[in-house]
Amino acid sequence: MSAIQVPEQITEGGEVGVGLSRGELLRDMFWGGRLSRIGTVVIVAVVLFCFIGPLFYHPDEVHANEALIVKPPSGAHLLGTDDNGFDELGRLMLGGQSALEIGLAAAFLATIFGALYGAVAGYLGGFWDGLLMRIVDTVLAIPGLLLLLLLAVVWSNSAPALIVILALYAWLVPARLVRGETLTLRTREYVQAARLAGAGSMRIVVRHIVPNAFGTIVVNTTFQVANAIIALASLSFLGLGPPPPAVNWGGMLSDGTQVLVEGAWWLVYPAGAAIVITVIAFNFIGEGIQEALGARART
Repeated sequence: MSAIQVPEQITEGGEVGVGLSRGELLRDMFWGGRLSRIGTVVIVAVVLFCFIGPLFYHPDEVHANEALIVKPPSGAHLLGTDDNGFDELGRLMLGGQSALEIGLAAAFLATIFGALYGAVAGYLGGFWDGLLMRIVDTVLAIPGLLLLLLLAVVWSNSAPALIVILALYAWLVPARLVRGETLTLRTREYVQAARLAGAGSMRIVVRHIVPNAFGTIVVNTTFQVANAIIALASLSFLGLGPPPPAVNWGGMLSDGTQVLVEGAWWLVYPAGAAIVITVIAFNFIGEGIQEALGARART
C-alpha cells in the first residue's frame, strides 16, 4: 500500500486548506465513497451486534450445561450450542467484543508509535534515518507469524499483553509509510518556517509533520485493525489467545473444528464468517479513504 498524502495543509488550528476542517475531512473519508460507506455501515452493524446485542440476548454463558452439548440451531438457541452447552450466538457476541477491543487498541497503539518513529527518522535523515530504518527492516525480515508466536509464548496471553504483542509487530508498517511521507513534508515551507522560528525537532514532528501525514495515518489504521483481528484470531486458533472464560472468534473456530467432523457446522461457519466480514469491512473503509484522498488530490 502506497503512502497517501493529504493535499491541503492541516494547520495547528485544525483547518485543512481553505474552509475544510479535520472533521469535514473525516466525514468525506468515511462517508464520501461507496466502499467506505459500505465498510462503515457493516462495522457499525458489527459493533451494535457485539455490544448492544447482549443487552437483549443474554443466555447463560457461565455455567456449562451437559444436556445442551453440541445441539443444532433451534428456536431456543438460534445458532445452536457448543461442546460446553453454551449458546453459540451469545458467544459470538462476546467473542466480537474481544476481537474489536483488542484489534482496535493494538492498531491505535501501533499506529501512534509507528507514526512518531517514522516521522522522527524521516525528519532527522542521514545517519539516524539509516539506523532507525535498518532496525525496522531487520524486524520485518522475521516471518510475522513466527514473531507473534515467540512474543505470545514469552509473555502472558492476557488481553493487555496481547494488545502489546500485536502492536510490537504492527508498528513497523506505519513507521515506513510515515517516514516516506516525512521525507517530502520536511522540505515544505511551513516546516522550514518553523525551523527558522526556533522550533525544536520534536515540536516540528508533533505539530507539523505528523498532522500533515494525517491521511496516511488514518488509511493505515484501518488496515492495521483488520490485520490485528486476523493475527488475534490466528493466535487464538493456536491456543495462545485470551484464556477462558474469555471468548474470541479465533478460539471459537479452534473449538469448532474439533467437532466439525460430527456435522456441527454452526460452531465453525458463523465465527469464520464474522472474522471475514469484519476484516473485509475494515479493508473497504481503508480502500474508500484511499480513493477519497486520491480524488481530492486531483481536484
